[in-house]
Amino acid sequence: MTYEQEKITPYGNGQEKRLQVERMFDNIAHSYDALNHRLSFGIDWLWRRQAIRQLLPFKPRKVLDIATGTGDFAIMAAKRLCPDEVVGTDISEGMMEIGREKVKTCRLDKVIRFENEDCEHLSYSDNTFDAITSAFGIRNFQHLDKGLAEMCRVLKAGGHVSILELSTPVSFPMKQLFWLYSHTFLPLYGKLISKDKNAYKYLITTIEAFPQGEVMVEIFKKAGFSQVKFKRLTWGICISYLATK
Repeated sequence: MTYEQEKITPYGNGQEKRLQVERMFDNIAHSYDALNHRLSFGIDWLWRRQAIRQLLPFKPRKVLDIATGTGDFAIMAAKRLCPDEVVGTDISEGMMEIGREKVKTCRLDKVIRFENEDCEHLSYSDNTFDAITSAFGIRNFQHLDKGLAEMCRVLKAGGHVSILELSTPVSFPMKQLFWLYSHTFLPLYGKLISKDKNAYKYLITTIEAFPQGEVMVEIFKKAGFSQVKFKRLTWGICISYLATK
């Protein structure tokens, strides 16, 4: 099945989506952290804590962070879950280079490592990880079903996936306020800071096109997960998913 956000690309230049997304994140890597935190007014930290908190009862020893970017989620997982190993994967070397420096600063380089991986063709064996995390990354997958199926494949039986994804609020007045914010201030500010006029337009468009809530629950189940639940955060601006293999 093809989902609407899979058809959306940053540059529309005929290249496959994966290559365009890689280029986009390399382009905005230098400003990504500042923009993320400022544009969410710092609430993204609270969302990450909520997602990590879901995994605490399961005490995962080996964690995979998909679309790790600059490593914020991987670092939080290492600090709060205290696993033996966290592997952060991404297609953007520019983003991961910043992540490696942050990990060194936090003195977590013995726990966290970064690897360039295609989410649809992970190099890891079946049943490798106890838990998988991802924050604001799965809507960039070129093929959502394949990416989620790969997560399920490398996850151990009984393991858990904790995912955050941005979404569009469904209730008045937050729905209208979010539309106004995302279509005026956010792309203008993103363009000024990141110097990539396409990046934040693309990111907003994919948020609006991406399946959410009950629809995503069925997509997770189709990928092989047995139990899935979700929670809308901050009036529906973000959704936290917890899926079990």
